[in-house]
Amino acid sequence: MTTSSAHPALRQISIRDTNLPNRLVVAPMTRVSATEDGTPTEVMAEYYESFAHGGFALVITEGIYTDADYSQGYPNQPGLVTEAHVAAWRQVTRRVHREGGRIVAQLMHAGALSQGNHHLSETAGPSSVAPRGQMMPEYGGSGSWPLPREMTSTEISRAVSGFAAAARNAERAGFDGVEVHAANGYLLDQFLTDYTNRRTDGYGGPVRNRVRLAAETVAAICSAVPEEFWVGIRLSQTKVNDFEYRWPGGAGDAEIIFSAVAAAGADYLHVASEGRNWIDTARLDNGETLTALARKVSNLPVIANGGMHQVEQAARVLDEGHADLLALGRAALADPELPLRLAEGAAPFPFDPGMLHPKATLDNTRRWRERNSRPAR
Repeated sequence: MTTSSAHPALRQISIRDTNLPNRLVVAPMTRVSATEDGTPTEVMAEYYESFAHGGFALVITEGIYTDADYSQGYPNQPGLVTEAHVAAWRQVTRRVHREGGRIVAQLMHAGALSQGNHHLSETAGPSSVAPRGQMMPEYGGSGSWPLPREMTSTEISRAVSGFAAAARNAERAGFDGVEVHAANGYLLDQFLTDYTNRRTDGYGGPVRNRVRLAAETVAAICSAVPEEFWVGIRLSQTKVNDFEYRWPGGAGDAEIIFSAVAAAGADYLHVASEGRNWIDTARLDNGETLTALARKVSNLPVIANGGMHQVEQAARVLDEGHADLLALGRAALADPELPLRLAEGAAPFPFDPGMLHPKATLDNTRRWRERNSRPAR
């Protein structure tokens, strides 16, 4: 980020009828720090509160599993399924709101990319296709991904119902909205991806069919929650297990995808880069950026993600109309008070990968901060 108070990230913006004091968003980051049964902890409440205290206008949680079937992806991942989950998240949202922030629950179904489901010993996805790459040790996995079972139509319907039920629970827990996780290789993205979706029914084949589950999920949530409750969606080309994938139809596919989720009722689009730089994953063959196309097609606020801690790039994304808000992951983790430092003209703390090793837990980050004389967050 820049040290100038005139940086466009400090300008106000609105999502629907809600004014945000700046355009800085905490990106969802998996922290695998809930209890074994998925209940958020006091340490998690302090963690999320710190971002609001530090001036971030909007906080998006880590991916939260949505049902007791196949949705959980990691050990110690939080859920929004039980009454205990709702009660614990209510403490988180109260603390964020007390600091003047807004908070959105990211709803996630892991599908075939599950490496720690305490409900079941098997995985399920759009087709029985082994995911690429290896499981992630920072989230408690190792070795190859298991071969998933192809989901039945009944299981697909149950997954959509799980998203809607979790959204209702999020509203009860005091969240300002939810974000549907349809990015980075998880279930809804598995349906959207051609090589993981080999179905021959209405959810497979052309991109109009492959985006159907994401659109149905958004629509189901919109029907289940109050009108003023935000419903966003996160989309990406790249994945946690495949950094090279791009939508085969380029801009044509993107237009179909963005149009479908916007028509389903989404309030904003979050275009993610999965650890890559925005420009590396957002540039289309025709020279247009994916985020700018999302703005044009959907006429909705668009959040850009990937390298937004870089001074010139962050300003360019906003000033040139590529996106409306900036989501920061590792930069926010390194410096929860980044917005305040930006407004004061101070340089933010740099990110160190050691903060997430050997696992991406809050305890490991705390120990790193203690070793490096950083304030505990």
